[in-house]
Amino acid sequence: MRCVDRACDTGADALTLERASLWGPAGGGSILERRRSVFRPKCRGREIPRRSARRRISSRAGVSLPVESERRRDLDMPRDTARRARARILANTAAMSDPATAPAKRHKLVGHKNFKRNNPMSDKFAVHRFHHVEFWCGDATTTSSRFAVGLGMQRVAKSDLSTGNKTYASYALKSNDLMFVFSAASYVPEDEARTSEARAASQPHPGLDADAMRAFCAKHGMAVRAVGVVVDDAEDAYAKSVSNGGRGVMPPARLFDDGVDETSGDAPHQRVAEVALYGDVVLRYVSRHGGHAGTFLPKYQEEHPEPGVEPLCYGLTRLDHAVGNVHDLLETVDYISSFTGFHEFAEFTAEDVGTVDSGLNSMVLANNSEFVLLPVNEPTFGTKRKSQIQTYLEQNEGPGLQHLALKTDDIFATIREMRRHGGGRGGFEFQKPASEDYYEKLPERVGENALTPEQFQEVKELGLLVDKDDQGVLVQVFTKPLGDRPTVFIEIIQRIGCERVTGGGKDGEPPRTEQAAGCGGFGKGNFSELFKSIENYERTLKV
Repeated sequence: MRCVDRACDTGADALTLERASLWGPAGGGSILERRRSVFRPKCRGREIPRRSARRRISSRAGVSLPVESERRRDLDMPRDTARRARARILANTAAMSDPATAPAKRHKLVGHKNFKRNNPMSDKFAVHRFHHVEFWCGDATTTSSRFAVGLGMQRVAKSDLSTGNKTYASYALKSNDLMFVFSAASYVPEDEARTSEARAASQPHPGLDADAMRAFCAKHGMAVRAVGVVVDDAEDAYAKSVSNGGRGVMPPARLFDDGVDETSGDAPHQRVAEVALYGDVVLRYVSRHGGHAGTFLPKYQEEHPEPGVEPLCYGLTRLDHAVGNVHDLLETVDYISSFTGFHEFAEFTAEDVGTVDSGLNSMVLANNSEFVLLPVNEPTFGTKRKSQIQTYLEQNEGPGLQHLALKTDDIFATIREMRRHGGGRGGFEFQKPASEDYYEKLPERVGENALTPEQFQEVKELGLLVDKDDQGVLVQVFTKPLGDRPTVFIEIIQRIGCERVTGGGKDGEPPRTEQAAGCGGFGKGNFSELFKSIENYERTLKV
């Protein structure tokens, strides 16, 4: 099992090797803008809302249905601190949260059966691959350690008190081309007399604000804040995004390591910029310039395993797709595609993926290479049980990133290692296996040649799910939620088939074998079983 430490460059080369601020696009507003009360009475330990509101969300059938108002959670910070944070965020976002900027709806759901895949190569700027995913949490040390054990990742970079960062702690984990970052504003707030320039000089990311990070965690719990993608030039990507309707969160910043002459035109550096994606999640553009060779961002101190310590490795290779949950699917898809140029890769409606109890509508957006896949879900209504998507929206207090699909080349070995380190050993637990009937009918449903008889047996033993499309086979499994709230979770997948030869003929470059993106689909045939499993799990939570 390999866990090669590959360089995070800006081009497609790293990917082709393997191919062998706080607001949202709709109804967002800043976290602090939407949280007006500092005190609420409690009755027998239950929070009583000061005022209630009712929203109406149109279902795809055109029926307007009342939806329970989002629960507000109090900020765990002094009143004056909250006021300053609110003023700072609102000053930066007032112009960008104008509803008048929302684009007219252009997409239309037609369902999986009627959808015809087409790649128009419509990106408005070059996007190569996922770079990293950043979680904001209450304690970066503890959270990153759990993910390292649960997923078999190594800590490769840090920024904390030991590196001079007095604003927040941040740790980067890596496994092949997969990188997770965990950041927490857990330090004692600094003296206000200290200049903003001094604070900014001590932290690697100029857009991270301690008050905003605490507000984010108070609202969402541990959750994904940023989805990073590699672009040619973050400044160009940001400019084109904003000019096409994207809501800017952090203007482009040039990041240098300490001691580098920033006035030199060819000094090694990275450029970072952020645009609102959905809810309080941002799409973060990252590009390298001047030959910068750091593992993560400048000013992060690189880390290596201690001598004699064998790092954990479960074989995870990269992020395959990142899934978001929103209130209004078409509005969000229109917004994202308008500023990125991403095209629709797949779609599913409640008829395709639901159970008799609940359902969802979903669209998948993709960049030109189709190796950056962004599925977006919305809840459906009128079923016996509340949609799992609606449960997420309530528990997350708004739209956000629901799950991350992590790719492996040997799912059997990966899941065995994850189970061995899961549960009470510090890692993650998986959803319960599918029914006995599912595994009995599986060879007939996906084809007896999809897997070997031994692999079908392993699928059953490990509680995995299998599906296929017209190109290849998908093997997948889902964890339970990663934190206290029933929100974000992990999917582990292996894609089989869809091999093609690419490259060759350029400067003596040899041909390469790569796997087409999205090979095997997204588990349409397994959605019913997955929903049943999640519904059963949610019954134990009484939410």
